[in-house]
Amino acid sequence: MRRLIVAYVFMALALAGCETVQTTEGGTVGVQRTQRMMFSSAEINAAAEQAYAQTMQQARAKGILNRDAAQLNRVRTIANRLLPHTAVFRKDAPGWKWEVNVITANEVNAWCMPGGKMAVYTGLIEKLKVTDDELAAVMGHEIAHALREHGREKASQQQAQAAVVNIGAALLGLGNVGTGLAGIVANVTWGLPSSREFEHEADSLGVELAARAGYDPRAAITLWQKMEQAAGGGGPSFLSTHPSAANRIGELQKSSARVMPLYQQATGRK
Repeated sequence: MRRLIVAYVFMALALAGCETVQTTEGGTVGVQRTQRMMFSSAEINAAAEQAYAQTMQQARAKGILNRDAAQLNRVRTIANRLLPHTAVFRKDAPGWKWEVNVITANEVNAWCMPGGKMAVYTGLIEKLKVTDDELAAVMGHEIAHALREHGREKASQQQAQAAVVNIGAALLGLGNVGTGLAGIVANVTWGLPSSREFEHEADSLGVELAARAGYDPRAAITLWQKMEQAAGGGGPSFLSTHPSAANRIGELQKSSARVMPLYQQATGRK
């Protein structure tokens, strides 16, 4: 009983160490949720930079990093149009150390680590035959995860769970069973599924980024329809870490309609 009380005390101290933050401005789509963080942005971004460098080094060694110059130029051109508009949600974001690369792999996948470390897989481009508007939708979605610091939030949640496990292990004399921060960041990027709340936020911010950059926000709808079709054979890895709620298309339709004036303003279309 005494050990259990001690465990609860340490758990309470760990939770007390969390910081409540507002990572982004609401924008037109109005994402306002506050978040609880155990790690600082600096800690997570440094770990992400380390994990990203290792991943790119491995891809380079295999000869699958930025193999197709035309695809790389296409992806970076879209990124360069999207990134200035991140300032709407975070004034500091355009100044991040953004990196965007293309990995030649059959996976239908794309991701963006904390701090703006991004990769798009050729499988997503080629298998889904994405238009520029659809590619902007998926890239905007992943950029939105970085803006909202979902990786930092998931890492904080995982660390809080690990703290409880380690307390229990210590009480049983088993020692620490944790892992390095770079490993945690890699795991939350590729391994752990995103919550519906995270996905809804990334969808909402993503369509606004696309619209402000002059990409049709309705392309997010056709993109996810293609994703669902691709999921017929067991699904791409992209969907395995991006759960699709039953009303996702409906929510995207609402968000797209809300930001259409921004798209019309950016393109001069009525």
